[in-house]
Amino acid sequence: FHASYQFEDFMEGYRPKKDGSGFERRLGLFLNLVQEATKNPGADYVIVIDELSRADVGRVFGEALTYIERSKRGQTFNLPSGDPCAIPLNLYLVATMNPLDRGVDEVDAAFERRFAKVDMPPSRERLEEILDRNGFMDANVQRRLLGWFSKINARAAQTPTAAVGHAYFADVVDPETLQDVWDYQLKYHVDRAFKYLPDTHTEMVNGWASIFEITVDNEEPVDVTGG
Repeated sequence: FHASYQFEDFMEGYRPKKDGSGFERRLGLFLNLVQEATKNPGADYVIVIDELSRADVGRVFGEALTYIERSKRGQTFNLPSGDPCAIPLNLYLVATMNPLDRGVDEVDAAFERRFAKVDMPPSRERLEEILDRNGFMDANVQRRLLGWFSKINARAAQTPTAAVGHAYFADVVDPETLQDVWDYQLKYHVDRAFKYLPDTHTEMVNGWASIFEITVDNEEPVDVTGG
């Protein structure tokens, strides 16, 4: 979803004909899937809505807002065109949204109640899996990165916008690509999150720099985990 996504895109609306001769009614993505699922009740159909909170969901769904509820599946309602519609039980909706994004608080409460929720916070274990899968070979750098990752996400308890997701590191394969993540993304994230907390900002910046310290004479580098 995005700010200009509308009922006409998702459900139904009139669109210009390609030859310029006028307008014609066209089904949106959701109604097309409703029709397919109704024709094939033995199959499961799934629609995944990314960035749910970026649009006015009540307006996008219209009256279908009521009938996506499981207890009202199969009940017939009328579309603005006058055509009847019923949302089948074999159509599933999966939606994602970032609770820190602007606009989340405005998500229609009635709509939100129709979804079960799964929290997916930043995961140190998942980050470790990503680095291992990518063949990240520097064990010391990886250990210190995991410590920094845990530390900044602990700060998110008081400063929610500080949270750093493990997906930032999906393409990290070595210390050089890790530094690129900082130079082009995380540096600006830290600057924004701790704009009014200069001591914490300095701590996070210095902590990141210490990730790349080289061990000398078998001595351990600076511990950035705080433990």
